[in-house]
Order: sequence, then C-alpha cells, then structure tokens
Amino acid sequence: MTWLDEVWPKKSLKNGSDQRSIPEGVWAKCKKCGHILYADTFKAHHYVCDACGHHHRMGAMSRLQHLNQGADYQLIGEDVQSKDYLNFHDSKSYKQRLEEAKKKSGLTESIVCAATKIDQYEVVAIFSFDFIGGSMGSALGERFVQAVHYAMEKGLPFICVTASGGARMQEGVAALFQMAKTSMALSHFKQTKNPYIAILTDPTSGGVAASMAMQADIIMAEKGALIGFTGPRVIAQTLKEDLPEGFQRAEFLLKQGAVDMVVERDKIPGKVANLLSMLTQKESKEEVV
Repeated sequence: MTWLDEVWPKKSLKNGSDQRSIPEGVWAKCKKCGHILYADTFKAHHYVCDACGHHHRMGAMSRLQHLNQGADYQLIGEDVQSKDYLNFHDSKSYKQRLEEAKKKSGLTESIVCAATKIDQYEVVAIFSFDFIGGSMGSALGERFVQAVHYAMEKGLPFICVTASGGARMQEGVAALFQMAKTSMALSHFKQTKNPYIAILTDPTSGGVAASMAMQADIIMAEKGALIGFTGPRVIAQTLKEDLPEGFQRAEFLLKQGAVDMVVERDKIPGKVANLLSMLTQKESKEEVV
C-alpha cells in the first residue's frame, strides 16, 4: 500500500453497481474526424458531422422524410419482392441474406419508391445502402420501372436518389438485365418532356452508376459522395498509376463535367424544389438558393 492509498483509499465497487452505464445509441462517432456526436443531434442534422461536415450515409426512409419535409407519401411496388432464382449460396444462402437485410434495414427491398411531395411536386425513388449494399436486382428494377410509369401516367417529374454498390451478384445475369430495363423506362419517360433529376449519394457505383444515375436531365451529387463504375483501388492497380487526389469524389467529377452540381445535404430539398420550379415553370414555395 502506498502513502496515496492511505490518504485517499480507493472505493470498492460491488458487482459494478456504482458504475454508471451509458445506454446504447446515445452517442455516435464521426467516421472521418472521430468527433463524438450526440445521437439525437446527429439525427436532427441529417447525419452530417457538426465538427467536420462529413456526410454519413442515410437510410431510405430518413432520406424520404428529409426530401419531403414530412409530407404524406404513397409507396409504389411494395408487393414486388426479390426471389432466389439461382438457389445461390456462398458463405450464406441468398434467402438468408434477404431476411437479414430486411431485419437490419426495416425495408423489404434495396429501393423505396413513393409518390410524395417535395415542396409542391410529387415524385421519388430512393436506394437504401443498408439493404445488401443498395444492390440492383430484379425486384429493384421492377419497382423502379413501376415508379417511372406512375410518373408518366400522372404527368409528374421523377427523382431518383442513388446509393448502391452495383448489380446484385446473387441474381447473376438477371441483375445485369436491370440496367437495360431501367434505361428503357427512362428513355420512354423522357418523351413526356417532364424532368428527371438524379441525386447521387455515397456510394454510387457499378451498374447503377452506368445506367439510371447518369441518364438524368440534371445530375446532382451530394458533397463528398464516391461515384464511379468501379473502385479507385482497382483502377489504380489496373493502370499501375497513382490517381489524382479526390479521384471519383463528387467534387472531382464536377470539375470533369460528369455531374452538374455538388450540394450539401441540408440544401438539397430547396435546390430540388427550385430546379423543378424552373423546369416545370411552376412557382416554388422555397426561396431560390
């Protein structure tokens, strides 16, 4: 025993009863700067770090509520579900992965399609990266097409928010077919002369980047989003060259003319409303930014 122990004896803990536990989910940590964030504040700021401004990934339903500011919505294509056509099995069966994805995300598929309002305009298709990496399978393709057809029938603009790792490998060539299927639907939609706006978020890659993401009238990218067909590491290994700083990030693509604008998350609803106002010649309730 040291003199410090005699002067200031340590308090004994009985079965940890004197230790205060912090409830799970109270705090969050920024993946970029490591700043500790109060979870409720983090959510209220739409998952943007208040210390460094890093835009964390956002779930489909949170994204929908952010875009429509809590307006009512009607889901489209919810009856369309993924099927295990190939009886695919790697470390887990595809059926098991689907069930786990549904529990993790609270969704039935990697896309949410809804008729809702952004300002005063009805629209939307939103990818969810929480559901098997936002991968594009046959169910996603069918829901997307149904949403496009709904917009065509109602004479509405169409908006797609992408967040995807690409085609879903568990469905093989059926997943790759969705690139052509969704592209054909958009080709028909453009004949209506109604605007199609794509909002590219982190990450947008693979078959999604090679199809509906880059076919919009206006291509908007969220700040810092990774966008490209394949990852920068694969490209660097193939070319055997060092890539430019920020390669495939939204800001880099803006400089190269691959996207039309880069927008911070909290400004996206207002920016979309203003674009729709100009493209449809209807006055927006939002102030132009």
